[in-house]
Amino acid sequence: MSLIPAPMPPLLGLDIETDTAVDGLDPAVGRVLAVALAGPDGVTVFDDDDESHLLGRVDRFLASAEPGVLVTWNGGGFDLPYLATRAARLDVQLGLRLRPDPSLDDHHEPLAGHPGAYRASWHRHCHLDAYRVYRAEVGLSSPTSCSLKAVARTAGLNPVEIDASQVHLLGRADLAAYVASDARCTVELARRRWPSASGWIDQAGTAEALR
Repeated sequence: MSLIPAPMPPLLGLDIETDTAVDGLDPAVGRVLAVALAGPDGVTVFDDDDESHLLGRVDRFLASAEPGVLVTWNGGGFDLPYLATRAARLDVQLGLRLRPDPSLDDHHEPLAGHPGAYRASWHRHCHLDAYRVYRAEVGLSSPTSCSLKAVARTAGLNPVEIDASQVHLLGRADLAAYVASDARCTVELARRRWPSASGWIDQAGTAEALR
């Protein structure tokens, strides 16, 4: 007797772009330029010049969205702690909760100011780091890089590609297209491996605001 798989919950792909004019890899230095959320109704891009306003709008969007799974690509190691740090520096309250997990086998250097990767939740949304799914299930048996762009291309997607060190030079429309593309690719890759990816959702645990 075969088991009927659980229905897929609403998935929201999240991606951020940071200020590469200074140091976009250090949340103590580089501000968040844009955040994209890709869901069933399309992509919403937040690119306010006022970073506090941008972060607040993202949080309100997620607070009002139907509960589901927030999908990132290495978001437990980069995007989410980056957003949490920027919000703490600007005294913006987020519904984002992070829990450090030393058991996560991270293949990246820790984000500046952080010990490693995190489990997460944001308001009523669970978190899935799709990078970890592909790294474990595909990356170890394939010579292909597990960067988002490389995996997306291999999967037949068409991600927008630019020199990532030049993000600060993009105009508003090009920046929006770039961050939206990454969010769409992230959520689509999770959908394509959902039967196994669903087992990688961060489990409930003690998670705290990063202040």
